[in-house]
Amino acid sequence: MKNNIENLEKTSFDPDAPGVANGNFFGLPCGEQEADTVIVQVPWDATVSYGKGTADGPRAMLDASLQVDLFDERFPLAADMKVWTLPEEQRLRELNAYAGERAGRVIAALEAGEDPALQEGLCAEVNLASEELNAYVEAVSEKYLSESKSVVLAGGEHSVPLGLIKALSRRYPGMGILHVDAHSDTRKAYEGFRYSHASIMYNAMTECTALGRITQVGIRDFCSSEYGLVTSSDLFVPFTDFRIKEGLYDGRTWKSICQEIVSTLPENVYVSFDIDGLSPEYCPGTGTPVPGGLTFSQVDYLLYILACSGKRIVGADLCEVAPGNVGEWDANTGSRVLFKLLLCMEYSRKKK
Repeated sequence: MKNNIENLEKTSFDPDAPGVANGNFFGLPCGEQEADTVIVQVPWDATVSYGKGTADGPRAMLDASLQVDLFDERFPLAADMKVWTLPEEQRLRELNAYAGERAGRVIAALEAGEDPALQEGLCAEVNLASEELNAYVEAVSEKYLSESKSVVLAGGEHSVPLGLIKALSRRYPGMGILHVDAHSDTRKAYEGFRYSHASIMYNAMTECTALGRITQVGIRDFCSSEYGLVTSSDLFVPFTDFRIKEGLYDGRTWKSICQEIVSTLPENVYVSFDIDGLSPEYCPGTGTPVPGGLTFSQVDYLLYILACSGKRIVGADLCEVAPGNVGEWDANTGSRVLFKLLLCMEYSRKKK
């Protein structure tokens, strides 16, 4: 399916008018060739271990994004962003259904107390499907990066950005990751799935050897082995939710905490954003919501501090958004976080 933005009359675009469903996030009037940034939709929730639905996150955010005003008080030229949205790949939905059905059988067996060894065959099938997904993401990322475009992923569960992180880490040795999440995501092959949603930062650590730093923000739900890893490895700098809130309760300003977070990152930064890093009232439909977390305004300010720091945001993902059972609150929040990510990426790029 071709993105019909190619036929839009650019001269008729009014950023203050209602959003037009042209196939692009936010209804932006930009074609593939002229784009500076490409948004890749990844409808995938095969390994989700609690609440399903994140495969529908990209589509729901795309719809909700038309309600976002194309003006930002900090970045007034928001409507001038040249951002194009790659149409969803149907093959990914089919592969997700295949892998998700098998993963569901594995998870049900594990919860029933069965021997994990009995599920090795099903796990292998899920892992092969995940490898195909990773190869797709990496190939698409390489295509657009080679054209000097930035790439942003809209997920989908949090396993999906590995291919993009690998592609970027080759281009930017020493690249850092700003990881906003409720979870550490440093489990090795959680539930037997090598590319589990709970393993993205473990896989980034082991498969992207050129990474310089992973700074984690908002983490508040992790096991003891994960805590041991991120507090003992020079690669990780954890700003747990407990640590952040303790600082705030002791009188620190959010600005000083944001400046400390950003100071731990190298010159080139990838932002990996799991929506459950926010307090769950912003994302009640996400797969694994956790009490606590950041407010939308705190995240907005953190990204602003990063954009103004002189460091360059070279890529990003927004994952784990799931359409809610009531209304469009989750997609609304997700689309607005995505808007802020795009603005800050654009600003950091122009500053460099």
